[in-house]
Amino acid sequence: MRNLILEEWISMDGYVADRNGQLDFFTKLTAEENTYSDREQLKFMDTIDTILLGRKTYELFVEFWPTATTDKEVIADKLNQAKKIVFSNTITKAPWGKWPEAEVMGGNAVEAIRDLKAQRGKNMVIWGSISLAQSLMNEGLIDEYHMQVCPVLTGGGRRLFTEETKGGDLKLLELRQYDTGTVFLNYQPARK
Repeated sequence: MRNLILEEWISMDGYVADRNGQLDFFTKLTAEENTYSDREQLKFMDTIDTILLGRKTYELFVEFWPTATTDKEVIADKLNQAKKIVFSNTITKAPWGKWPEAEVMGGNAVEAIRDLKAQRGKNMVIWGSISLAQSLMNEGLIDEYHMQVCPVLTGGGRRLFTEETKGGDLKLLELRQYDTGTVFLNYQPARK
């Protein structure tokens, strides 16, 4: 059985987007050197073979990643070559520039992902896609949480963890600190 990893950038006060729905609080940090170790991110990309996205995150990603190059974004080729699945009931096609098109899955995303987890292969990652991530967390389908905690207070916005989030204990697997003050936390549900 393959693992599903949720990887998110989050503000110190717990928001994944600011009050205006913007992601500026972490995109400014990623522009600085050493926020993400190239070696670490490339190593992570080698452990996954599928990227899961909600429709809104797909629309954000497709504006940037298909034309990104490895001289500016070291993971560009690996990300663009990876299988991508977009969960949406409103679109039927998900082009990805010159790269292979992303697959679109409609219907019950939780059941589809449960089936994907049972298949052979490397791990899967979900980036952004907050509504989808929240439903997967509540169904106990997240095997690891990779949280990039940014040294910023947004003072409000959209939360990843809400009052509706089912609680549970987590086990810390890894902690890293970057020069920008961003802290990487890798947690696993204690049920594992």
